[in-house]
Amino acid sequence: MTISQVILNPKDVPLRKGPPTRDELVAHYPANFTWTQLKTFVNSGYLHALVIPTVLTHAALLVTSGSSKETGNFKYAISTGHQESRLNTGLLVRQANELAAAWGKPDTLSLLTSSLDEGDSQPQSTASPDVVPKYFTRNPPREYVSIIQNDWPYSIPPEIEHTLIWTSLPIYHEDLVHESISARVKQDGLWGFTGDTSPPPSPSTLPQCLPALADWGITMDTLIRSNQPTPEEAELLRRAGEEIHEFIRNRWNESNWETAWFVNPPLALFYTYIV
Repeated sequence: MTISQVILNPKDVPLRKGPPTRDELVAHYPANFTWTQLKTFVNSGYLHALVIPTVLTHAALLVTSGSSKETGNFKYAISTGHQESRLNTGLLVRQANELAAAWGKPDTLSLLTSSLDEGDSQPQSTASPDVVPKYFTRNPPREYVSIIQNDWPYSIPPEIEHTLIWTSLPIYHEDLVHESISARVKQDGLWGFTGDTSPPPSPSTLPQCLPALADWGITMDTLIRSNQPTPEEAELLRRAGEEIHEFIRNRWNESNWETAWFVNPPLALFYTYIV
């Protein structure tokens, strides 16, 4: 399965106010980096490299300035960048009460619709009225999850979809994140990849990808990230993200989708884009 790549002339696509359509993204906000570069940024542990195009950021902030910045019950978000046949946490620009109405329901608000066949993904469970899960799992009750398309996607090619998974359940929980990696997770977040038989790009290739971020002044000297984990730490990190990873695999069939998912560091959530 593939998403068709279209070239549009900006003169032929009027630019409206508000969140962009896919045609507006293609015509007016060309991507700054490729799918391979995106995976490199994610696998290098530098999630702040995933940025909204400069012009689009300004448009987003203009819209946000007239909207509620309260996040309501939306405590955590998993971001999935996915390339169709091939998947990312980002900017909340919809009113919190609009999103709250979408718990457990398909996204009907975004202008950037997904090509995912909902029937191809495993259904989420229904919560017991007397039991609230301790944390987010691979099969969370639908009442605690809202899956939407990012109205203001990162600077990625239009054939890549940017999905947000909002949940009111804890993702960073002491039963999942071992104390020995807590500081690392608070700084770096969690991430993973599905649907590709080849390993993700090595963090050693990050310097070759950084020119794509020149507009934001990002260099190796400005990067803030942890040292490579020991084998023991790597296993603890895998366990910390295992429930998320399996949720992604269940929803985005690996025979059709390649995904790169991440959860922003808890201390950095909303830091970059909501001011």
